[in-house]
This record gives sequence, C-alpha cells and structure tokens, in this order.
Amino acid sequence: MTEVTEKVEKAIARFDRVTRQLDERDGASREAARRERQRLNAGLGKTAIRVAVAAALIWLATIVLGLVQPIGMFGFLGALLVTGVVAAVLIARGGRTAISAPAPSTDLPNGTMVERFDSYIYRSRAALPASARAELDAITQLLPSLKTTLSRLDTLDPSAQDARRLMSIHLPGLIERYERVPAAYRGEQDGEGKTVDQRLVEGLAAGRVALSETCEQLARLDVAALETQGRFIQSRYGESEVSNEDAPST
Repeated sequence: MTEVTEKVEKAIARFDRVTRQLDERDGASREAARRERQRLNAGLGKTAIRVAVAAALIWLATIVLGLVQPIGMFGFLGALLVTGVVAAVLIARGGRTAISAPAPSTDLPNGTMVERFDSYIYRSRAALPASARAELDAITQLLPSLKTTLSRLDTLDPSAQDARRLMSIHLPGLIERYERVPAAYRGEQDGEGKTVDQRLVEGLAAGRVALSETCEQLARLDVAALETQGRFIQSRYGESEVSNEDAPST
C-alpha cells in the first residue's frame, strides 16, 4: 500500500512539473521568464564586478604593505585567505538576492520598483492556483508599459502613488497572506460563500484593473501633451511657412 501511495505521489508531482513547464511556455509567463533571466544575468555581472574590485583593492593594499615592510609567505597566504573570504561573502549575498525576490520596498524609484515587483510576482507565481496565475500573467503584460511611463515621473507624483502602493504594499500583502493560509483551509467558504482562492483571484483582478487604469491615464496624458505641442508648432510656424511658399518670387 505504501509503495502504491508513493507511486501516486510521484506521478502527481511529475504531472505538476510538466504542466508548470507547459504553462510557462505561454506568452505572458514566457516574457516574464525572459525578463527575470535578464535581471539574473545583470545581477551576476554586478556580483562579478564587485568581486573583481574587492580582490584588486586587497592585492593593491598587499603590494603597498609589502613595499613598506616585507610580508613574507604568511602575509601572502593571508592575502589569499582574505580574498577568498570576501569573494565568498559577495557571491553568497548575490546568490541570496537571486534566489529570493522580496516585495519591493516603498522607497525605490518608480522604474526599479516595477522591475522588483515583476520579479516578485514571477517568483510567487508557482505557489498560487491556476486562476490566480492567470491574473498574474495579465498583470505582467501591463508592467513593461507601466515601467516606461512611471520612469519619467517622480516618486512623489500623485499619478504614480496608487500604482506604487499596489506594487509595494497591497498586492504583495495579499499574496503573502494567502501563502500563510494552510492548504487544507483554502477550499473552505467564508461568510459570503467564497473560498480563499476566490478572494485571492478577486484581489488580484482588482489590482490588475487599477494598474491598467493607471497605464491608460498616463498614456492619455502623454497623448494630450503631444497634441498640445503639435498644435503649438502648427500655430506658431505653419501659417508663416505657407505664406512664404505662396509669396511670388522676385
């Protein structure tokens, strides 16, 4: 009986892995995975630069110290040891950042906050039910254009405040509270006849609508600014140019 149970559990786990891989081939999740790989590669590059700079400073100090007073073999081995320890600390710190993607802090610039939020929901996606993953995919589709528009705004701009609160506080809080609920209780209905999964999906959907409205509002402001600038140029230079073209040549 135990062997049968283990086989069933392994089959279920294998099915979950396969379906997750197939699911991640979809457009929205595939694009989110591509952006996450780009962020990871950039993080690895920064870690490598930090390690190289730290090693260069350590050996520069060793050389200077050796010019003042010979350090001998023990001093050389000590420099090697310090270099190895510092490199290990920097690599471990960079690895922890790559593995865990915490919710974006409230003091980040707008563009950086969108990137951190994108990474956070991508890494949270696998732990959520399929209906919630669909909402997360819809949110990720909004983030590239949201980053473009928010990056031009100050962090204190009123147009950016709702989006910033959603990305740094409300949506991460919703996901984290869901993850704290034991799996056995997620199917139970509350006083309004809704399960924990349904509450999660509704909250994510409301956040998606709010972010979409922010994107649309900012895009309309850009369109209106372009229209105003175009009318100004036309009124300032258009008529005089036409008059000069219609004037008879002498």
